[in-house]
Amino acid sequence: MERDIKKISGNIVDVLNGVVYPGTLRIFGSRIVDIVRDGGRYGTYLIPGLTDAHVHVESSMLTPSEFARVATIHGTVATVSDPHEIANVLGAEGVKYMIEDGSQAPVRLYFGAPSCVPATTFETSGAYIGVEEVEELIKVKEIKYLGEVMNYPGVINNDFLVMEKIRIAQKYGKPIDGHAPGLRGEDLKKYVKTGISTDHESYNIEEALEKIKLGMKIQIREGSAAKNFEELIPLVDDYYKNCMFCSDDKHPDDLIEGQINNLVKRALNYGFDIMKVLRVASVNPVLFYGLDVGLLRIGDFADFVEIDNPKEFNVLRTFIKGVVVAQNGRSLIPRKASKIANNFNSERKKISDFFLPYKQGDLRVIEVIDGQIVTGIVIVQPKEDEGNVVSDTERDILKMVVVNRYKEAPVITSFVKNFGLKKGAIASSIAHDSHNIVAVGVTDEDITRAVNLIVDSKGGICAVSDDLKEILYLPVAGIMSVDDYKTVANKYREIDTLTRSLGSGLKSPFMTLSFMSLLVIPELKLSDKGLFDSKKFEFTNLFTD
Repeated sequence: MERDIKKISGNIVDVLNGVVYPGTLRIFGSRIVDIVRDGGRYGTYLIPGLTDAHVHVESSMLTPSEFARVATIHGTVATVSDPHEIANVLGAEGVKYMIEDGSQAPVRLYFGAPSCVPATTFETSGAYIGVEEVEELIKVKEIKYLGEVMNYPGVINNDFLVMEKIRIAQKYGKPIDGHAPGLRGEDLKKYVKTGISTDHESYNIEEALEKIKLGMKIQIREGSAAKNFEELIPLVDDYYKNCMFCSDDKHPDDLIEGQINNLVKRALNYGFDIMKVLRVASVNPVLFYGLDVGLLRIGDFADFVEIDNPKEFNVLRTFIKGVVVAQNGRSLIPRKASKIANNFNSERKKISDFFLPYKQGDLRVIEVIDGQIVTGIVIVQPKEDEGNVVSDTERDILKMVVVNRYKEAPVITSFVKNFGLKKGAIASSIAHDSHNIVAVGVTDEDITRAVNLIVDSKGGICAVSDDLKEILYLPVAGIMSVDDYKTVANKYREIDTLTRSLGSGLKSPFMTLSFMSLLVIPELKLSDKGLFDSKKFEFTNLFTD
């Protein structure tokens, strides 16, 4: 047996006991059988593997097995993944797709049973997950929790179906993820009292502290669109036992640059204690969700990361079950083929489909806030051209549309401010959470061309202008590619570059666009059924009275 034991030495960072010491891990098979303090002089450090505590793999536009390949480069050994994006397209079969595809990679991709498919009754999705489907899913061993309960008005008002899904999670002893942007006071108390125990939507530290004091765990989020790290990182000092790091939604170009490792590095550079930071990044999600992931203890799976030093925090090697899966920025996980599954029934559109008859009154316009998925509302006078309400680039007010991708239906039109386009249009079949087609553009002709490019491809993201066009094909549910992560990231960058040449100055224009139809995030959003006031949780008129 001794000759079969693998030995890995370094400065061992024992987060659970709060000590660092030179030592050697003795690994037999997939587990740590002994840890020897040996007094050696080592130049590298061994830390527990990193876990992303809340992520939608689909937002990377990569299949789970491909997502795993790039995640390990950054020291990620496990994810707590909410598959409600694909579930909104394909239902429970979509969740099973994620589990099956993810099982091809060594990374522990744990999933939740989606609680809100569709997210609301005010939009059209491709599938429905009811109480029976939730119970079927939550019994699956890879399902560790009930997915984020976005219908917080349903919780507060004791909606029967919402409460039944929560009851099922409690029946099987599974944690319940929350989603409560801006929820405070008595409504928050009622929300938490149901057993919902996490939140990744806190806008500011006061909101997060109120949730912590009610017993919730706060997931400090830094994604491609929503960035809350700077506001919430001070929590780590006093409330490190109540926090986790998460990326939530991360586009391929951002994912290839880093994941939870970047949050750890930033926190350490700000001077936060390494034991507190690694508790947030590694230990808390494993313990909270009951993940079968090692934490550098004897008997644990040999899941750990070798870094150069805590100051630079460069990931040198990532180990999962004692095997090196990534080294010096290169994945060692072989690429696997992914199946294609989709649900796309929209027909090509005509320019006349995007004509919006002029009416007396002002327009309610969605106001984009860069770096956030929340929006504001501005009231403006419409610009009219031959009876059609059109985009106004001088005021940066652009026409935005949502097109039902699951069945033929009238196009729904609104306007948005702060996208910055001076010409052309962009479109996407990634439109949280129902994933209809969403587009924004300078002219109806541009919008038509962009939408039809998505329709013809049965899924993708694209940018068009004059004779230029760029598209990233997304054949899996209209939200994921089957290409390798480098190809997807490069194509995404090309489209992003074209979008910026059209005038957009947003940090992540496509991620921002994808959230313009997420009705459960305040304040004004657009679904395939109409303009929606997320604070009042009801439709509102495009034109003021």
